[in-house]
Amino acid sequence: MNYETLEVWQRSVDLSAHIYSLMQDNRDYGFKDQICRSSVSVPSNIAEGCERIHLKEKVNFLSIAKGSLGELKTQIIIGNKIGYIPMEVTANLKTECEALSRMLGALISHNRKQIK
Repeated sequence: MNYETLEVWQRSVDLSAHIYSLMQDNRDYGFKDQICRSSVSVPSNIAEGCERIHLKEKVNFLSIAKGSLGELKTQIIIGNKIGYIPMEVTANLKTECEALSRMLGALISHNRKQIK
């Protein structure tokens, strides 16, 4: 499977690029580093999972990507509460995280069914 054709990978790349742009001028380097790292973890783990030979490994990396989405959504909420991310942007980012999490959940379920 070519991960680059997966909508969930494409959208997670766009989400990560958006987070990087949003944090570009942020001088809170600890927060900036953490939110950027969790955002880039999502498409990276999808890609790594899809490149694995065994389905159990693939499911594991997809699960890690899903966990990173939860981490990212939490950091988005915190970013809003401390004034780094405007409310309207926060709402859109949270919605995208939730959509991607559902997509990953479906992909994980599909792959689990194929494990013998």
